[in-house]
Amino acid sequence: MSKFITALAAVAALFTFVSAPAHAENLGVWRNPKDNIRLHITDCGPSMCGWVVYASRKAEADAKKSGYDTLVGQQVLRDFAPTGNGNMRGKVFVPTLKVTLSGTAEFVDARTMRAKGCVLGGLFCKSQVWTRVDGGVQQVRVTKTGE
Repeated sequence: MSKFITALAAVAALFTFVSAPAHAENLGVWRNPKDNIRLHITDCGPSMCGWVVYASRKAEADAKKSGYDTLVGQQVLRDFAPTGNGNMRGKVFVPTLKVTLSGTAEFVDARTMRAKGCVLGGLFCKSQVWTRVDGGVQQVRVTKTGE
């Protein structure tokens, strides 16, 4: 009987380990190099997604020129799934261009993410280094700038 209980405990521990998202350490709030956009990267089932939780006045003005009332609340990362070695691949929506690009995220360390978006099969790409915001989403006020 004790072997059965030990085996059952081992299976339960394995199930818990396997069911936990492999990308949980990458969740949180990240800022771009100019700190004019902040994204809350969250778990969306088997993948990650990202929502704008802060936008500077200039970023908001650019969004309005593109036909959006606000940038805050826009989902810009979609279906980011692990590809191995801490990297992820998915879709990046750029509201000011009204285009969705193929994107990658390389988590260099706990505070640094190298994000890259490409078009035309990788012919034209742009990358940025994003930094995790200390304290997570609790320190970021989800609202339009200037209110």
